[in-house]
Amino acid sequence: MKLWDKGTKVNQNVESFTVGKDRELDLQLAPFDVLGSLAHCKMLASINLLDPKELVLIEKELQKIFVDIEEGHFVIEEGIEDVHSQVEFLLTQTLGDVGKKIHSGRSRNDQVLLDLKLFTRHKIEQLVNKTQELFNVLIGNSEKYKDILIPGYTHLQVAMPSSFGLWFGAYAEALSDDLRLLQSAFKIVDQNPLGSGAGYGSSFPLDRKMTTDLLGFDDLNYNVVYAQMGRGKMEFAVVSALSNMAYTIGKLAMDACLYNSQNFGFISFADEFTTGSSIMPHKKNPDVFELVRAKANSLQVLPTQIQAVSSNLPSGYHRDYQLTKEFFMPAFDQLISCLEMTKTMLSNVKVNEDLLNDERYQYLFTVEMVNELVLKGVPFRDAYKEVGALVESGEFKFEGDLKHQHEGSIGNLCNDEIKQKLEKTISAFNFDKIDQAYQNLLGRS
Repeated sequence: MKLWDKGTKVNQNVESFTVGKDRELDLQLAPFDVLGSLAHCKMLASINLLDPKELVLIEKELQKIFVDIEEGHFVIEEGIEDVHSQVEFLLTQTLGDVGKKIHSGRSRNDQVLLDLKLFTRHKIEQLVNKTQELFNVLIGNSEKYKDILIPGYTHLQVAMPSSFGLWFGAYAEALSDDLRLLQSAFKIVDQNPLGSGAGYGSSFPLDRKMTTDLLGFDDLNYNVVYAQMGRGKMEFAVVSALSNMAYTIGKLAMDACLYNSQNFGFISFADEFTTGSSIMPHKKNPDVFELVRAKANSLQVLPTQIQAVSSNLPSGYHRDYQLTKEFFMPAFDQLISCLEMTKTMLSNVKVNEDLLNDERYQYLFTVEMVNELVLKGVPFRDAYKEVGALVESGEFKFEGDLKHQHEGSIGNLCNDEIKQKLEKTISAFNFDKIDQAYQNLLGRS
């Protein structure tokens, strides 16, 4: 069954090529297709394209299909092109002509747009939750190990004193900013395209604001041509935000690989969190972080892939957009798995509390001595030369105390302020509103 079927048999090779991976990807869209149909049929009843009895029958059947999806019983049957066709087929099979009425006032184009937006909102909620979990581990570690100093590096050369508090906290704050960018992308997602039809609206008196409210959207894609032009643009905005977060996770993974190596020895993990070598019995490899790094790097290519498919297309719908689903939809689970595994590893990290006893770090405090001289009235450039001379002669030795107290430094991490940044960002997502809208559509409120 195809929604566009007019009785002409399509060449089998053409059909296979044009369907692509839609059937397997569409299973992930199934619950959202049903939710969109529930909202659409309520709207159709409000403009008298369904009578009240027909609405009750369709809602009951759609809710039953949704339960089948939740329980894993829903399939796209052989010969059915996609999820939209399967849902309509099931309705028609059970309700006859009543089931055929549900497609009035919409196109498969705006169904796909809607399903992808509902899917994306759901995946962003999962991503936000996983990000917050990792954030909590990072902030917790920052507080737990805030007094343990480590070398800071520039150019991979020993530079100035840092701390585990700073290192863990830095990535926590990076995630809080990553969520700000994701929230910006979420605002683009959280606009209702339903009612744009094939991209040029409808002669039916559709109530698009009604479906916007029923589906818990924040706003509407008003211009129907723009709603269709938003295909590809929405995905690009979202994967740009995912790429930004992947950048953070990849850098953290790289640090962990370095810091876990024998030459650094900053952190370590129990045997059950590492892998071994087939010939070297001493090896404890940080394979999790190496794979996180590789997955994060691959995610950073996604914006270019989306652009390559969609950026030079004219307005209106084109089948090219189908390919963006193959890049776009799996990206969420890949990033979520990276966040989950990073959280697992850092929840079980062991830190080296005696790092600075190593003579390799004897010059870590040269800037501290320069600053102490400046505080005593020595001009900075003279103090710099004086300490440099001590280094060159092998006489440098620092026995003072660290006095880093300004905001965000070793002695004043500002973790509470960083937590507030994150909480403010998360509270701006309207996940509760969306969930309540879905519960209402499903008759579960």
